[in-house]
Amino acid sequence: MAQRYQAIIVGGGPVGVALAVELGQRGITCALVERRLTPQLIPKGQNLTNRTLEHFYFWGCVDELRAARIMPPGYPIGGVTAYGNLMSEYWYAPAGGGQPGRGEGVRPYYFQANERLPQYLTEEVLRQRLAELPSVTTLFGWSAVALEQDDRGVRVRTTNDGLTEEVLEADYVVGCDGARSMVREYMGIDRGGADFDQQMVLAVFRSRELHKGLSRFPERTTYRVLRPELRGYWQFFGRVDVGEGWFFHAPVPEDTTPDNYDFHGLVQQAAGFSFAATFDHVGFWDLRISVASTYRQGRVFIAGDACHNHPPYGGYGLNSGLEDAVNLGWKLAAVLEGWGGERLLDSYTEERQPVFVQTGEAIAAGIERDRAFLDRYSPERDQAEFEEAWKQMAARAGTQEYEPNYEGSSVVLGPPNSACSIRGRPSFRAQAGRHLAPQPLSSRRNVFEELGAGFTLLAFDANHQILDGFWKAAQTLLMPLKILRDSYEGGRKAYESRLILVRPDQYVAWQEDETPEDPALVLRKVVGS
Repeated sequence: MAQRYQAIIVGGGPVGVALAVELGQRGITCALVERRLTPQLIPKGQNLTNRTLEHFYFWGCVDELRAARIMPPGYPIGGVTAYGNLMSEYWYAPAGGGQPGRGEGVRPYYFQANERLPQYLTEEVLRQRLAELPSVTTLFGWSAVALEQDDRGVRVRTTNDGLTEEVLEADYVVGCDGARSMVREYMGIDRGGADFDQQMVLAVFRSRELHKGLSRFPERTTYRVLRPELRGYWQFFGRVDVGEGWFFHAPVPEDTTPDNYDFHGLVQQAAGFSFAATFDHVGFWDLRISVASTYRQGRVFIAGDACHNHPPYGGYGLNSGLEDAVNLGWKLAAVLEGWGGERLLDSYTEERQPVFVQTGEAIAAGIERDRAFLDRYSPERDQAEFEEAWKQMAARAGTQEYEPNYEGSSVVLGPPNSACSIRGRPSFRAQAGRHLAPQPLSSRRNVFEELGAGFTLLAFDANHQILDGFWKAAQTLLMPLKILRDSYEGGRKAYESRLILVRPDQYVAWQEDETPEDPALVLRKVVGS
């Protein structure tokens, strides 16, 4: 007889393990199927946003994540952009790192500072946390090879290197199995997007001489080179540590292999000087943006790279995948626990897909802007004109708006005619569909330290009658609701609302100054009932 779970997660990279942690902490029984026994030692997915660190706080391992970092505490996270090569006279390093939606520029609006460490170390921290959760069964060394679903559940056929086969059963399955997702392909979910028809190299190497050669710049973690002949595609150095470890992305000819190309010469050309280097890894990836047409088909869901992928420009990929895991995790748990409705599950695609589509569009638009700049301006053709345009480009760096929000979601009471999008700036004002900003309570604890695992109603100077209506409605719906009362003083006035209903993922579902006529109507909507 097949082993039965509430959820099966196919793919145990950082997104799959994070989803298992999210579900496991909520007591959901799940199986995690992952063919790799250990994480791949390739330093990708390093830039973790302030928002992502909030996830690690709620997963109970934020201190462990920060302890796992390789870089010295406080080392500036941000980038340098140079024209031609890194020894060019034309370069800039934006204050605050120049990264929209993260870093010191948005720090007051999030409960955690951002972080930087290789993805394999992030995975290790998540795996250690997962080992503490008894409701999760980990099947490392196993692969999922087929699945089927019906009205009663899903069945996943797994194998251990082809030696043994087992069938697992569950209420739901989530494919977190990467860009070549078996789950997505098996369910026939198609993908669309932009293909730039360009092969890129990822080289991982060690060089102390490169570290010393970049001492002309303020301390930074990434270095981007714009060359006219590369049509807006970057040559990009990233630090793995401070002193020796590097990774490097660049466009290369389609027929490039690890054995027929001078990669040492390529990194020296991009740097603008000669240096010794020892290469540990050379791989390739295709420059394209793709997104699945839906993130759900019946009882089957996809998350992370299985439903979206784009160039690693801006460091959005891993952060987007972890946000998928949080968004889907609490909704699956709500349905499995009996208080969430089907519309809550549909809202996963509804909320997450537009955010990625617009993120991909922003990346593509950035490539086109760089291409247009390099076509239009050249210090060889007109130095004064180029220098003025370069100065303006530097001034715009890092000023893009980026605040993923769900204002148009069907399970949020957002503004009329609004949409889910990435557009906006962080604000202390509590707005339905947007991330809640942290504020101190009169107890001197932060609001984030008091949020419940389910919904939380922030009630500032609210009378008992108002709260009674919400409490009784929540009990009728079997909905977990924590009511957090406090005075409407100090920083809490910045919320500009006395009543704020916060979802389990720290997004505002509803806010007002006065009680609604029927609190039950509000609660039924936000749980998709």
